Amino acid sequence: MAKKEITVQFKLQAPGGTATPAPPIGPALGQHGVNPGQFIQQFNAASAHLKGKVIGVLVTVYKDRTFSFELKSPPASVLLKDAVKAEKGSGEPNKNKIGNVTMAQCKTIAKEKIKDLNAFDEDHAARIIAGTARSMGITVEG
Repeated sequence: MAKKEITVQFKLQAPGGTATPAPPIGPALGQHGVNPGQFIQQFNAASAHLKGKVIGVLVTVYKDRTFSFELKSPPASVLLKDAVKAEKGSGEPNKNKIGNVTMAQCKTIAKEKIKDLNAFDEDHAARIIAGTARSMGITVEG
């Protein structure tokens, strides 16, 4: 079977299992010729296990207006906010701290995200997560 010709690839962030075709998802899909209702139905079925968590999606649209998508792991900032139970990151991370995480917590987040990170091993991935935590105003201990 011949490979389908790719028209466009784009990334979205949507809540897992509970996405709706309302803005910003619907218009982003529509402008690339993807049927929003069909995408939302397939996406919600595939991401039901991540109910409510924001996850990244790489959508590939083909010339015949069919599409495929690949689920990515949730952004590091979302996982860190869950770990410290904060609503949002600090506006002034060097002055106002919003919580603490241990290096062990950074490692568990890194294990979840390792395939989406640019890291050779878990220690390096944990340092990447720790850097994100510091930039959000979260103190990293240990």
